[in-house]
Amino acid sequence: MNTEPLVIERTYDSSMERLWQAITNKDAMKKWFFDIAAFEPEVGFQFQFAGTGKDENMHYIHLCEVKEIVPLKKLSYSWKYEGFEGNSLITFELFTEDSKTKLKLTHAGLETFPVTIPDFAKHNFAEGWTYITGTSLKKFVEA
Repeated sequence: MNTEPLVIERTYDSSMERLWQAITNKDAMKKWFFDIAAFEPEVGFQFQFAGTGKDENMHYIHLCEVKEIVPLKKLSYSWKYEGFEGNSLITFELFTEDSKTKLKLTHAGLETFPVTIPDFAKHNFAEGWTYITGTSLKKFVEA
């Protein structure tokens, strides 16, 4: 079983402050990520949001809890699905590169999700995070 985390790195023509705001402000998050009703960048804060799978008829409730915050540098939260086994960890790390900001996204623990559910396959997470970081978030922070 492959237990290597999924890691995606992107560099944006954006300030660190703008990128931090994008990943920690619920109003900003709904413009590039998901419509999250409540989010506070505080350890222990629990939040949830709905999403669909590749099959638009599959709906999932994502259950998350903030695990670590280092302002302007790091945000980590657990990520699991209501009614399914498994628990993973998303980590966003920000780095200054000249006048740009690099994001390193790590999604660890994907192997804990049921292998019988195609939506939980690692390649689907890779496809989703590649789109989110390479298109949605990029458009938002570089606008």
